[in-house]
Amino acid sequence: MSDTFKQLERAELDARLPIERVLAEVRFNQDGLIPAIAQQHDSGEVLMMAWMNREALEETLASGRVCYWSRSRGKLWRKGESSGQQQHLRAASLDCDGDTLLLQVEQSGPACHTGRRSCFYVALEGGEARITSEPLIDPDTLYGKPSKEG
Repeated sequence: MSDTFKQLERAELDARLPIERVLAEVRFNQDGLIPAIAQQHDSGEVLMMAWMNREALEETLASGRVCYWSRSRGKLWRKGESSGQQQHLRAASLDCDGDTLLLQVEQSGPACHTGRRSCFYVALEGGEARITSEPLIDPDTLYGKPSKEG
């Protein structure tokens, strides 16, 4: 763990550090990525998890429109650029180790490429997997063809 995050462990309420200093200490993985969990800001519903590189994180913080790194496409992916179902950032937080992001967002429509509100619709219970929600929009309507990422 970096010295910056060690200092933050004992920091007083409302202590502030320059964002550049904190971003320089974010623990991106060997591929230069960090997991980002998107949560609906007002309901607390967990919508999805995706990956960000530093460029995606900086763009998200600067623009307020959530941008991820698409591993399948090998490029920046601005949420909703093909489906129209955008995410607008309300708040961003790092975990205590600086290796996971929590994004509180305003999600327009479904977050999942399946057309469901949340990507977390497969409940694992009692030796079975149970589908817990129906699509709000047919994925073919969202994308015009099947897609791998939302």
